[in-house]
Amino acid sequence: MKRALITALAATTLLLAGACGGNDDTAGPTGDQPSGAAAASYPVTVGDLTLDQRPEKIVSLSATATEMLFAIGAGQQVTAVDDQSNHPADAPKTDLSGFKPNAEAIAAKDPDLVVLSNDIDKIVAQLDRLKIPVLLVAAAADLDDTYREIGDLGTLTGHRAEADVLTARMKADIDKIVKDVPARSAPLSYYYELDPTLYTVTSKTFVGSIFSLFGLTNVADAADPDGAKGGYPQLSAEALVKSDPDTIFLADTKCCQQSAQTVAARKGWNTITAVKTKQIFPLDDDVASRWGPRTVDLVRAVADAVAKVPA
Repeated sequence: MKRALITALAATTLLLAGACGGNDDTAGPTGDQPSGAAAASYPVTVGDLTLDQRPEKIVSLSATATEMLFAIGAGQQVTAVDDQSNHPADAPKTDLSGFKPNAEAIAAKDPDLVVLSNDIDKIVAQLDRLKIPVLLVAAAADLDDTYREIGDLGTLTGHRAEADVLTARMKADIDKIVKDVPARSAPLSYYYELDPTLYTVTSKTFVGSIFSLFGLTNVADAADPDGAKGGYPQLSAEALVKSDPDTIFLADTKCCQQSAQTVAARKGWNTITAVKTKQIFPLDDDVASRWGPRTVDLVRAVADAVAKVPA
């Protein structure tokens, strides 16, 4: 599934569609927090979408949106999620697909709100004709997009207060994590692997923006200088070896069983600085490919890796 998604991204320049941080990564009403659900009044409007009442049968066809909904305390309103929504574990997972959405199958869930990350096969128009409200939560370009989308979901679901608490905590956590990493005299370079065929990301992607927080230099930027490949170029082995990254981050440990050992065993890669110095860092594929609350975990993983590289 991930390989198919990466191929589609390269062809169409779509952005990538997502415990470890404990309380850093979940949110919801607690004893001293205001309850957005209790305080919200309807109708509410986000963009072109207006809801006359609080949605109680939400279908999420985006793994990232699913994480956002549960993190803001709207989980009980979610009645069905797609086959890729594996976090949290108690999300009502179904065989619905966000990659090949079927309007009739979605309508059969009788939703009063559908959340999507892509308008594949013009599914939004199909659902509009069925009078089903749709919110498009597109892949974020940066953290500001993430915070805005969390706020939008909070507004529509009656959990705006909880959404604001979540984004404030994410901002504070990320700021602290970044500030706690010692400054370096020279920036580190990195290669970020999406799959073993060497699809990667540039600095102009959401993931790239996270690495930029630490001043890291992306060796893939030269492969897509004008963004014609959507920020997801495929490198050649020769070009990668020549770029000689100081660090390698693997976002294909689950999908493709890649590890420091498999990377070190690749032909010709023994000359790369990251391989020679054993600065190869595995990531959780899901956390690395989503732009929701667990972005804090990705920031923490990058920070931990950078801190381990000798100055």
